[in-house]
Amino acid sequence: MHSPTLIALAAILAALVTAVLHLVWRFNRHIPGLGFWVLSFLSASVFGASLLVREHMPLVLSVVVAQAGIAVAAYCCFLGGRAYLGLRLPHHGYATAAIVAVVALAVYFTVGHPHPVARFVLSGLVGGVYFLLTAVTLARGGFNKVPARYIFAAMVGFHGAFLLLRPALFGLISAAEAGSDMAQRISQYVALESTVALVMIAFGTLLLTNEHVTTELRHLAEMDSLTNVFNRRAYLTLLDKAISNAQRTRQGLPVLALDLDHFKKINDTWGHGGGDDVLRQFVALAQQCLRKEDVMGRLGGEEFAIFLPNADGQGAQAVAERLRALVESQPLRSDHHAIPVTVSIGVALCTRGDSAETVLKRADAAMYLAKQNGRNRVEVVASPVPI
Repeated sequence: MHSPTLIALAAILAALVTAVLHLVWRFNRHIPGLGFWVLSFLSASVFGASLLVREHMPLVLSVVVAQAGIAVAAYCCFLGGRAYLGLRLPHHGYATAAIVAVVALAVYFTVGHPHPVARFVLSGLVGGVYFLLTAVTLARGGFNKVPARYIFAAMVGFHGAFLLLRPALFGLISAAEAGSDMAQRISQYVALESTVALVMIAFGTLLLTNEHVTTELRHLAEMDSLTNVFNRRAYLTLLDKAISNAQRTRQGLPVLALDLDHFKKINDTWGHGGGDDVLRQFVALAQQCLRKEDVMGRLGGEEFAIFLPNADGQGAQAVAERLRALVESQPLRSDHHAIPVTVSIGVALCTRGDSAETVLKRADAAMYLAKQNGRNRVEVVASPVPI
């Protein structure tokens, strides 16, 4: 295919992708990194447009726009990757210095000492490095869990490696004397790779956008919006899976049923806002007593449940007592007053043939026994047939 045709195609595709991503970003500004990726494709569009009209521009201006366009596109892509993962953004001074240095050298090899091959080599330095850094940044989290990140990383990584290696691939370093003849012969391959990379990176960006939206929807479906622990349905699903695993491996699986004492009185006295604050603080205190593998859910109102994989009854009782004491010792402090909070806890061990509902019923029975015996206490029901 003729090189100018490829360049025109790449420029048109870049503009279309920029427009599409801008529309997506306009209605989904909460998606991290998407704004940077819009800027990245906008810079690529400027780069492509500059190549189309370079015969009608001063040579120096054409070189500056082209060199800066590809470097800024790569840097914004890198910023998008870090923002997407919630990582701290780097100081822009280093990237600015690198881009200015590359542009200055390109101007020198245009005006001071004309050298098209040197300009070609320079055009891939900053872009190649930042595209590779983007790939390294995003390739984490496990392919089975977040495949879109690895697909995107592979796309930008390949493009970054191509930008850095293309001088060696085409023998430019040893063929400097070829000048414009060499550039003419390889320009179609460079344009083709850039066009394919543009389409694939745009596809990867949309994959990441879909991944984020899907994750948010799953979070909304599984998590309690107030306390950010699992809701009842998700908790019961996880408990069923944990019971199956415990029965297969013959490991203990204690279940705790928890209910805040006199919660209606808290709502009546301090309002629902105060009650919400109490629930959030209770969850934060509970998580201080739990391991990473322990799972907590809000079953409704002020009722919660926790299961402790690979633990025994004695260990579960110790966790429950520690949590009860911690909640009692730390009343919610708000507006120069303290709201006392206590919790009643029931502990049950899973037995053979248990389902999530049956073991929760036993834990609930133990929790109601704690209520009957004066509240702010832990009661344990024995399991007649252990797993």
